[in-house]
Amino acid sequence: MAEDRQDRRYPQNLQGVLQLAVEAGSAAEGPAPVEPMSEERKMWLREALAEVTKGQMDEVEQMKQCLAVLRKEGVSEREREGEEERDEEDEDERESAFEVLSELCENLDNARDLMILGGLELCLSQYLCHVQSGLRWRAAELIASCAQNMPQVQVHLLSIGALPKLLQLTDSDPHPTVRVKALYAVSCLVRELEAGLQAFLSHDGFSVLMRGMQSESEKLRTKSAFLLLSLLTSHPEQKDTVVSMGMVQQLVSVLRTPHSPFHEHVLGALCCLVEDCPQGLKDCRNPALGLEEFLRQRSRELQGKEESQEELDFCERLRVACFRGQQSDDNGMDR
Repeated sequence: MAEDRQDRRYPQNLQGVLQLAVEAGSAAEGPAPVEPMSEERKMWLREALAEVTKGQMDEVEQMKQCLAVLRKEGVSEREREGEEERDEEDEDERESAFEVLSELCENLDNARDLMILGGLELCLSQYLCHVQSGLRWRAAELIASCAQNMPQVQVHLLSIGALPKLLQLTDSDPHPTVRVKALYAVSCLVRELEAGLQAFLSHDGFSVLMRGMQSESEKLRTKSAFLLLSLLTSHPEQKDTVVSMGMVQQLVSVLRTPHSPFHEHVLGALCCLVEDCPQGLKDCRNPALGLEEFLRQRSRELQGKEESQEELDFCERLRVACFRGQQSDDNGMDR
């Protein structure tokens, strides 16, 4: 069996995959006859391969058409100034173009092609700052779709200055959907990419997350807290930086707002900040915060609620890390 696996030759291209599929189908019915492939079967394989290739080319053409729609915006606005009805039609057309591009760019090859076609520069130069919020958030969403799991695209976006613009939108755009989509794009640029994290730090990204957790938008609060927890988990070396910003005090203040599911991520972030971080632990133990009693009360409120089990676990974990044995520690110091 081991020798069979070693001798087996795996297909190196799509045509080889098709051939393998044909052979597998034949094998299910019995041993395939040892004879050359018929001209009919060869023709079928060529047509199947051509159809797949045609579909890929069609997607590139679709992207080019969408970009043509988006690129004509500047001229159309100058030429039709004051014609509100036609402007609304153009906006709908551009929004549809963004939706098609976002769907197509879930395919990594298409995301790379859009980068080559200049679509990302177009998003940055014309649409992240567009007067219409529907176009701003769709541009941010497209950037996020392209950047996911695609280091080549991520590095390109960083090189053209996308991150500071996205952080600015996250921090101060008047439309909540724009802020949420911009933060989604930020997350796609900084998670699992060291260059992205460094750019995030250089533009005070943690402060943006802190303000996001204090916003009126539930989605933005949730996504900000989740990204903070994710970054602290994957980059524990940033704990001291975050603690020095007064993050512990800010997070406890957030916990004292009306209870919300996103508090689970806030508690998780606090757990990160007290583990192997003496200053974070000291900040949590500050009597002025009243954190111990707060955690006891929150634990009582969450008892028996299955949907809140993870938040309860974080709550107990934080209470144990901060306050179990603190009394004996203090007594030892007194002695």
